Parts: sequence; structure tokens; C-alpha cells
Amino acid sequence: MPISAPEPLLAVRALTAGYGKIGVLNGVSLDIAAGEVVALLGPNGAGKTTLLRALSGLLSWRGEFRFDGRDMQGTGPREGARAGLVHVIEGHRIFTQISVTDNLLLAGYDLPRGERNARLEEALVSFPEIAAKRQERGGTLSGGQQQMLAVAQGLMRRPRLLMLDEPSAGLSPVLVDRVLDVVSRLRAAGTAVLLVEQLIEKALKVSDRVYALAQGQIVLAASAREPGLPARLERAYFGQE
Repeated sequence: MPISAPEPLLAVRALTAGYGKIGVLNGVSLDIAAGEVVALLGPNGAGKTTLLRALSGLLSWRGEFRFDGRDMQGTGPREGARAGLVHVIEGHRIFTQISVTDNLLLAGYDLPRGERNARLEEALVSFPEIAAKRQERGGTLSGGQQQMLAVAQGLMRRPRLLMLDEPSAGLSPVLVDRVLDVVSRLRAAGTAVLLVEQLIEKALKVSDRVYALAQGQIVLAASAREPGLPARLERAYFGQE
């Protein structure tokens, strides 16, 4: 008897979402396995951020969406995060008037004190640049350091799936590599990542598979190691795939 494939950690089928009467996503389907890094690529306005907002409970949606076997219909951001589905929003969303330490403690506000402190130290291991500034206000950090802090906030939840929306935005090449290096380490530790990124070459380097989104639909699904993939992506964006 053949052994059935394990159920994906994330399974999305025919998902539609938008803003009021403005439809953005039109029948999106995708899977992510446990411990897998998947890049979600596409031109501006394709619906990548909308998809992450729907998956994290920030936006209503229709269709089928299961996480770790659980039907996520009607689930809000808090319940999703507690289940291990964590969304790091684009744009260095941190509290600028409080310290790095307090930013991280707030991210784990519902955890017992000892557990919060342990996770804080665990999150800071990935980012020595901000660990050295743990008592400084978030607003004094550089843009790159603020992005590192935003990712560290996500790590406070010990996610099973971490969704990163444009983590390279506004960063120097060196800091981009530092942030994406954390993605590789998360995969090694068994954490799945859904990565929205404009730097295609760097995204493919840390990913196992890739989905391309254009005009609210998945137009390509492939291995990140497929020969000639950048050219296929370009054709897919323009409806030529």
C-alpha cells in the first residue's frame, strides 16, 4: 500500500480577498510544507501583501484555508499567532518610543514572564546588532536595525510559519544578507517561511520553491533551483508563461 503524502502545514484553495468592492485575489491556491521556505514573487500590485494580510487574519477572505490541519475561517490575528502563524508586516513596524527589550517583551505579552525572557534572549541571538542596543529606544535604530527588530518580534512567537513581507525594503546589501541569513537558519531549525521579496536572486537563493503572483492569481509554481527560472518568472508576470 502506498504511503500517503503528509498534509501541508499551510493549505490554501481558491482563496479570494480584496478591499470592500475592490477584488484583489482571485482563486489563489498554494501549499507550504513544514520547514519549507517558499518565495512569493510578483510585480507591484499583484496582491502579495493582500495574500499575507488574508492569511494572518487582517483581511476577510473566501475559499479554503487550513493551517496545521485547522480550518482558519473566522480566525483573527491573535488566534493565528498563537497557533504559530506569524506575519511580519512590511515597513519596520516597531514601537519607536520604547526600548528594544520592551518591543520584544510586548511581542510576547501573553507568555509567562520566565518564558518571555527566555524567548527574548533566543530572538536576539539572531541579531547581535540589536542585542548590543537592547536598552536603546527603537527610534534610535537605523532602518536596517528596525527591520531586524521587527523580525525578532516575530521570532518571539516561535512561529511554525513566519510570513515576511519585503524584509529587504530600504536595507543596504549587507543588511539584506543578514536578514535573509536568518531565513536560512529558521529553515534549518524546522520553521517554515513564506517570503515576499522583490530581490528575486536573493529570494531564490534561500528558498525551496517559488510561487509567482500576477493580477491576483498564481501564474507559476516551480522549484527555486529550476534552470532558467528568472526568465520563466518574467514571462509569467506578463502572461506569456
